[in-house]
Amino acid sequence: MNYYILFYELTDNYLQERGQYRAEHLGLAKEAAQNGDLVLGGALDEPADQAVLVFRGQDDNVASTFAKNDPYVKNGLIKEWKVRKWNAVVGSKFEND
Repeated sequence: MNYYILFYELTDNYLQERGQYRAEHLGLAKEAAQNGDLVLGGALDEPADQAVLVFRGQDDNVASTFAKNDPYVKNGLIKEWKVRKWNAVVGSKFEND
């Protein structure tokens, strides 16, 4: 398995507009976490201009599919998103398989 980081660049009005989509977004994230795809995720603070989500899967499709289905992306709260493979090598939850 590999790790992939999904980077979000948030719109300037993200904090004001996210409320109407938050339950659906968190539901999608919780489902991804429960099935083992999403390791962790959240928005950066001060300023709240980016978010980072770490996925685990065979390829980057796991993160790309999440982004394409995320109501934040679909409703224009994300200016840009990208996925990058992360070569994690150490950590308390790291499994090298």
